[in-house]
Amino acid sequence: MMFYLSKIVWLLVQPLSLAFFLCLAGALLASLGSRKAGAALSFFAALVLFVALYTTTGSVALQVLEDHVRKPSADPADLSCIIVLGGALENQVTTSRGGIELNQAADRFVETARLGLKYPQAKILVSGGDGSISGAYEGEANASERFFSAFGISSERLIKENGSRNTFENTLNTAALLKERGLSDCLLITSAFHMPRSLGLFRHARLAVTPWPVDYRTTGIEKLGFDFTQPSLNAQQTATAAREWMGLVGYYLSGRTGSLLPE
Repeated sequence: MMFYLSKIVWLLVQPLSLAFFLCLAGALLASLGSRKAGAALSFFAALVLFVALYTTTGSVALQVLEDHVRKPSADPADLSCIIVLGGALENQVTTSRGGIELNQAADRFVETARLGLKYPQAKILVSGGDGSISGAYEGEANASERFFSAFGISSERLIKENGSRNTFENTLNTAALLKERGLSDCLLITSAFHMPRSLGLFRHARLAVTPWPVDYRTTGIEKLGFDFTQPSLNAQQTATAAREWMGLVGYYLSGRTGSLLPE
């Protein structure tokens, strides 16, 4: 139930959707005679759009998350286990077309492949199923076997957790597999902005992992200001930041993590 609720809430409150519904509500109020209330809602809709499209707010909010957990400066001396969280494959495309179709989070798999080749003794646990509401698409862990085998990484080294639909389920299902296989002290690979929430869940579940953030979306030197040159990218950054911050707050308030910004 919580999974579906979170999906529906996000569909309604992501920045562009929020602006649309505010505008729609404003138009309805105005048509019913409440012109001042309608104008106020329309103004807030325009404000949300302006912030999302023409400011660096989203990038700055994302940068705070990316800078919170630092990546180690050197590769580990030894490595027995790598956990990589799904989100790097376009499941809808691979379900119908097959093959390997990577998205913006491709660094998760690319870095895992690099480390997997460098440490041939390390097991690779891929955690990620079909996170869509319909559940009609190929699970990412299963599809990832095509990616890793293309780089010479044997399927015997892969541990596929194909049932999780969100980060919370990633943690629960991964914990069970680690216990079953007798694995511990693994490297945890996910996008840098996603690492605080992921690490908080793993820490709360008392799973010892070394965070290995990848897939940085900001320069690291972002400042608040106006940016009229790339509205589509600004909107994407704002949506990504809003979703991640909402996830952090939601997991903390529900007791799934021990702090708002886990270390």
